[in-house]
Formats: sequence, structure tokens, C-alpha cells
Amino acid sequence: MDFIVVACWLGILAIVVIGKQRAAPGAQHSDQKSMVGLLLQLAGYVICFAALRPLFSPPLRLPKTAETVLAVATAALALVSTWFCYAAARTLGRHWALVARVVEGHELVRSGPYAIVRNPIYLAMLGVVTATGLAFSRWPALLPAIVTYLAGTGLRIRAEERLLRAAFGAEFDDYARRVPALVPRLSRLRSKEIRASGRIC
Repeated sequence: MDFIVVACWLGILAIVVIGKQRAAPGAQHSDQKSMVGLLLQLAGYVICFAALRPLFSPPLRLPKTAETVLAVATAALALVSTWFCYAAARTLGRHWALVARVVEGHELVRSGPYAIVRNPIYLAMLGVVTATGLAFSRWPALLPAIVTYLAGTGLRIRAEERLLRAAFGAEFDDYARRVPALVPRLSRLRSKEIRASGRIC
């Protein structure tokens, strides 16, 4: 399990590097306030790694079967989250960015994970930080890590959506009514039709 989570972190790093290379240069409008949110998100990861427990030990004393189930679930969460992050970054293409921005020719795309939630990369990274905590951290650190990450995510979503509403107006408002910000609707997950509008990240 631990090795799978580490491999997923390497995958996330590769996604960030490739996304940055493919991103459109410059920005017509940007919001540096989203950097505060990014720092809080990073702090959530740091909390996980600052409270490390002995390698290959479970987060709680559990029966052997329960330990195995938890290990498999943790690995699956990390793998699915990494794939979801990749799919979202690939869908964004040139619109990918670490800081909230709208570039020249910014478009509202209609494909991929953005049919499920408006912020699939943040949802994916929530999965990764949770898997990291389950794989490596002492259990009291997991909740503070998740809360800190979510606080940063909320700041980033608000900053980005202010830019998108200014750029796309009613078109973005309609998208926001149809698709949740971070928590998927079950009906959306079951749908075979891929319908979405694009985002900054």
C-alpha cells in the first residue's frame, strides 16, 4: 500500500510538470488570492507528513482482516484519485494553471471529469491527501490535514469562480447550477452522458 501511494504522488508530480508545460502563457485576468488557498492546501499535505508513523504499520489497531481491507481501500483511493487528476488535467489542456486565471481565448469545454464536479483536480487531491494520511500518518493528524486542505480549497474555488463568472456570466452560472463544486451527485456518476463546462483547474 505505501509503495502505491508513493507511486501516485510521483504521478501527481508528473501531471503538474506536464500541465505547466502545456499551459497557455500569460493571463488576461488572474487572482493571486488563490495562492493563499494553495498554501493552505500544501499545509494539509505537510500535516500528513509531519506526523509520520512507523513504516508499514496500520493507522489503528485493527483485526488482520480489517487492516487488509483498509490497506486495499487506501491503495484504491490513491490510484483512482491520481487517474481522476490526470483525466481532469488532460481535459483542461492549455487552460491548466496553479494560480486562478483566465487566458486569452479561454473556453468552456464540454468533456471529461468536469461533468461530475466543477473542481475535479481538487477532489482528486483530497483523495490523495486522505490516502496519504491513511498510509503514513498517525491517525490524529488525518482530520486536521483534511480540514486544512478543504479550507484552502474553498478559498481557491471562490477566487477562481469570481474570474469565471466575470468572463462567462450566465453561461458559467448555468454550469454551476447543474454541476456541484466538489462533492459528486450519485445521479451524475451514474450518467453515461459526458456533459460539462471547463474551468481554470
